[in-house]
Amino acid sequence: MPELPEVETVRRGLADKLVQARIETVRVSLPKQVKRPQGDARAFSQGLCGRTIQAIDRRGKYLVFTLSGGHWLVAHLGMSGRLLVKSSQALPAAHTHIILTFDRGLALHYQDVRQFGGLALWTADPYLQAPLAKLGPEPLSDDFTAEGLYQKSRGRKLAVKSFILDQKIIAGVGNIYADEALFRAGLRPRKAAGRLSRKDCQGLHRAICQVLEEGIAAGGSSIRDYVGADGHTGGYQLTHRVYGRKGQACLVCGRPLKSIIVGGRSSVYCPHCQSS
Repeated sequence: MPELPEVETVRRGLADKLVQARIETVRVSLPKQVKRPQGDARAFSQGLCGRTIQAIDRRGKYLVFTLSGGHWLVAHLGMSGRLLVKSSQALPAAHTHIILTFDRGLALHYQDVRQFGGLALWTADPYLQAPLAKLGPEPLSDDFTAEGLYQKSRGRKLAVKSFILDQKIIAGVGNIYADEALFRAGLRPRKAAGRLSRKDCQGLHRAICQVLEEGIAAGGSSIRDYVGADGHTGGYQLTHRVYGRKGQACLVCGRPLKSIIVGGRSSVYCPHCQSS
């Protein structure tokens, strides 16, 4: 699933091309990818046509298009969703389920092989309602602090890996960047969140911010389906220290990396470097 760096990379690519563009037509070939109004392709299309994109922002793993007339378009890419900017004359590739065309000769294609994502049209501020209103702080904002992380961890018995994957704790962190951050912080994935010291949380806070910033700078991690809005792959997967490297040598100590299941998710770590 695309995580914060991937979604932010897509956001930047979309904003560069589509801010102030007016939606001329909407084509929906798979109504179930319309999440609001649920499955109603006609109402979705009528609500979008003629509106101008005023801004494109990100909240956690969601993209939020602010439209003219007090409307919003919210996109979630799910496991395999792609938002690609193309010429309005471009033919749709396989698994393209929604196409928006614009007044400047461009089109936005939503592709989704696994169909877990989708687009939602809101007529009330989505930031004030679920799911966006329930998200935790943005990890690259001033609202995300080491002390806040420490306080939220108090009394929590769940593993620290599951703790930082909880979107109500931190918005946007997923499996890739959780593994990478825990490695940098020297913390084992199964360590109980409630056993984190303030020093642990300071190191984890720093590591989370570092890996997310590096991921954005590299255009995200292209593991399976992810590409940016221009169709280009990211490059951060080339520098992963643990994620996807089960059995390989640790880049720091040279010992083999191990894989365990934490909260139903595969987690790769170094038993030597992550000793805490």
